[in-house]
Amino acid sequence: MSVPENVIPDYQLVAGCVANDRKAQEQLYKRFYNPMMALCYRYTKNEEDAIEVLHEGLLKVFQHIGNYDIGKSALYTWIHTIMVRTAIDFLRKKKLEVSTVEWTESNEPTIQPETIIDKSAEEILYFLKQLPEMAAAVFNLYVIEGYKHKEISQLLDISEGTSKWHLSEAKKQLTICFEKRTIFFNGK
Repeated sequence: MSVPENVIPDYQLVAGCVANDRKAQEQLYKRFYNPMMALCYRYTKNEEDAIEVLHEGLLKVFQHIGNYDIGKSALYTWIHTIMVRTAIDFLRKKKLEVSTVEWTESNEPTIQPETIIDKSAEEILYFLKQLPEMAAAVFNLYVIEGYKHKEISQLLDISEGTSKWHLSEAKKQLTICFEKRTIFFNGK
């Protein structure tokens, strides 16, 4: 499969951005706008905040593009990481309440991540909006983004136990939402 002629390779795009080439910056913005906007929206749950996080994240991308190492990771991965951290910082600034409940095996949720992933993306996004912000953030990082609890605890500045607790709460609340939806649609 060949690459279309008008698509600039990542290394040239980065070099252009480092040189403050307006066209390269525009190309980078256009290439990554949609996936990064979707990512920001998953964390913030509303368009206005998602746009704010996106712009703040892209500003960081352009400020630090000279630090990007093409041999270390894909450009998409590097930008994705910046966006996740920007979204998490944004949520922290909103003064989210963080529970310090310690994790015990009795807190183990009954629903498995695979069960949730089998649901349609539209339903999941709708139900994620119903979750408290920290529970949604942990769920996004663990289930959707694939982070481990140790990494989540470092990103969110919480204990691993608190990360597990938020994931458990998110799963419990999502289970309730899915069960209510099933009851509603089955007419029971």
